Amino acid sequence: MNILIQLSHPAHFHLYKNIAHQLSSHGHTIHILIKSKDILEELLQDAGLPYCNIQRKAHRKNRLGIAYDTLVRLWRMFFYVKRHHIDLLTGCSVEVAFIGWLTRRHRFNLGEDDAAIIPQLVGLIKPFAERYYAPDSCDTGPLEGKTIHYPGYHKLAYLHPNQFTPSKEIATQYVDTSHPYFLLRFAKLNAYHDVSGHIKGINADVARQLVSILAPHGNIYITSERPLEADLEPYRLKISPLDIHHVMAYATLYIGDSQSMAVEAAMLGTPSLRFNDFAGRIGVLEELEHKYKLTFSINSSNPQQLYDQVQQLLATSNLSTLFAERREQMLSDKIDVTQYFVAQIEQLAN
Repeated sequence: MNILIQLSHPAHFHLYKNIAHQLSSHGHTIHILIKSKDILEELLQDAGLPYCNIQRKAHRKNRLGIAYDTLVRLWRMFFYVKRHHIDLLTGCSVEVAFIGWLTRRHRFNLGEDDAAIIPQLVGLIKPFAERYYAPDSCDTGPLEGKTIHYPGYHKLAYLHPNQFTPSKEIATQYVDTSHPYFLLRFAKLNAYHDVSGHIKGINADVARQLVSILAPHGNIYITSERPLEADLEPYRLKISPLDIHHVMAYATLYIGDSQSMAVEAAMLGTPSLRFNDFAGRIGVLEELEHKYKLTFSINSSNPQQLYDQVQQLLATSNLSTLFAERREQMLSDKIDVTQYFVAQIEQLAN
């Protein structure tokens, strides 16, 4: 088969990278289409995966601009599908659903955000989706009639033990693994659902307080999408994006305002704290927090709760063992998501 995978975000690269490799090893021809977004192109180049960029210009920040960019991608994807005789399209976007419907090709949409978080996207996908796959813990609202729920998470597509083994040797290239260390992540929070929802996260004052709490207990490494203040810049971790999960796996704590990295830390059994205004609103993270106790979410209006939770975790003597056991419980309930999606794609196309 000719299978088109559309990637709109660096997180989609990780979601699909092993799926693409396995489908290719089964004899299928994989076509990857992308738009320029953060480090997405760099990840593909580092991984040696061929791709076609159908939107190189920077993403526009207003509704009219977003609509224009979407129309450009639809136009270019339509002709790509026709020219390359694509049999099946898959991805997380409106374009996959609409172009698949327009060209009468099979389409396979993935999502893990609740409908209440991305109502515009859900509304646009609904008329055109063939199948929409989401974790059991995800409420897809109007898309439920087309949703197939599965026992897993997007991040298990690349962080399940069958797909990823942490390497201390790789981690040691970037951090001192002989001492406890803490990984902090500051996101831009500039995605449409962040901006439209006025979502706040870790500001400079909160970051400085975290550093003062953590410094007596180990080394601090910061990865940041936003510029760092001069006093925080020395903590910046310079690392290949492909290796971040090796560093995360051996961290004592992860603290950030990124949804994705909080889930990734949970998949690896690293205690994680997420500080932003999505706290309590995302089904996947709610399950990881309340059922498996692998992560903690705290609203940005309550920084003291964040500091208290950090202190509590630092005072837990068997922290690493405790979270390793919680991770094993989570994994026993979940599937190898890469194997599942490969089987579903091949079944749909046959």
